Amino acid sequence: MTTAIAATPELAAEADARFAGVADPVEQALEVLRWAGETFGDGFAVTSSMADGLLAHLASRAVPGVHVVFLDTGYHFAETVGTRDWVSGVMPITLVNVLPERTVAEQDAEHGPQLHDRDPDLCCSLRKVQPLARALAGYVAWGSGVRRDESPTRAGTRVVDWDAKRGMVKVNPLAAWTQEHVDTYVAEHRVPVNPLQEVGYASIGCAPCTRPVAPGEDPRAGRWAGRGKTECGLHL
Repeated sequence: MTTAIAATPELAAEADARFAGVADPVEQALEVLRWAGETFGDGFAVTSSMADGLLAHLASRAVPGVHVVFLDTGYHFAETVGTRDWVSGVMPITLVNVLPERTVAEQDAEHGPQLHDRDPDLCCSLRKVQPLARALAGYVAWGSGVRRDESPTRAGTRVVDWDAKRGMVKVNPLAAWTQEHVDTYVAEHRVPVNPLQEVGYASIGCAPCTRPVAPGEDPRAGRWAGRGKTECGLHL
């Protein structure tokens, strides 16, 4: 893979200061994605949980053919897998479907069934965090769909940040977006949306650990409900 400029914390800080000044959230997202594509070339990829195709759509406009990484945990809703196939079928992206080292059956044999109930942190590590680390090893910068308004743990999200854990530049093009921005863009551009959103799933992860949210609840309240867990570890 070729890149134009080395990824450094200083580069990330300079870019964040520059793009933080772009007032319009849509333009901000497109500008930071164009910058990432031009700066890192094919050393840049974005990730998607396939709650919708928003980030993939934006990234494909800014960087046609962009690599979109999807963590195929083996526990996804059928609707999520269908959204993945829908997005990859209608957008100019390169889908990178990432599998854990073990199937669900193999994990059950090693750790016992329903690890997600007994030790959700370990399950997330085996099926999401470690696979993403292996997938991103081939890149120098990556992008996520994290938004500041999703939860208190994400309120300080920068548009461009330094991922010290992985030694990479991380861009968050949607950091400043609100749900209103999302809804407007999705409607205007007819972006694919996971059908589960229509029945109350505001944040969509693995089926055993995701429930619909009630009106007024935090959008991520349906993830690991009642378990004192709010993040899978990908963004911390």
